[in-house]
Amino acid sequence: MNFTASLIDVMLHLDKYLNIIIQNYGTFTYAIIFIVIFCETGLVVTPFLPGDSIIFTAGALAAENILGVFTLFIVFFAAAVLGDTANYFIGKKIGNNILKSKNTRFVNKEHIYKAHRFYEKHGPMAIVLGRFVPVIRTFVPFVAGIGEMKYFKFLTHNMLGGFLWVSMFLWGGYFFGSLPFIKHNFSYVVIAIIVISLIPAVVVFMREKKSDTANAEI
Repeated sequence: MNFTASLIDVMLHLDKYLNIIIQNYGTFTYAIIFIVIFCETGLVVTPFLPGDSIIFTAGALAAENILGVFTLFIVFFAAAVLGDTANYFIGKKIGNNILKSKNTRFVNKEHIYKAHRFYEKHGPMAIVLGRFVPVIRTFVPFVAGIGEMKYFKFLTHNMLGGFLWVSMFLWGGYFFGSLPFIKHNFSYVVIAIIVISLIPAVVVFMREKKSDTANAEI
């Protein structure tokens, strides 16, 4: 099974994989999911990692007392805020060098440019709104660092966005993930979460396409 197929399998069966991790690693599971969220938000080379779905899944397991919901909230919130903070400083330190470099095999410049346009349109609130847009959320703090956004302003929006993002998916999983219909169709629910979370990105892409077409006609 190749990497892409393996990743898709993990994302669609997170409940099973998290259960296996819990059975094998116990409380160390919290460290593992911290690392996943930190990398998904903090490293520009790992925007493909599951964010929304793993938080929702962990919330569903917490409803069954397999994991502690308040511990999960602290872990996810800390990972989200620290991840974005790391990404901000990476952008501030080496962002311009990456953009100027011709060898960017591990970083998709187009993602950076899209995040830059998103940031220009929404200003500091892009840090909050970007949390709910997969891929974009990985690059917005990076772009904020390149643009030398004041750190206090960044941190304020970073914490607000992290709080809203984690709250929405963790408590959503906690209150709804244990419902019989969702438990029996969990793979489809995860697909739905992924599709719904991609809608903002599609909207942004379509608006950019429409804007580019309009500018080309002028």
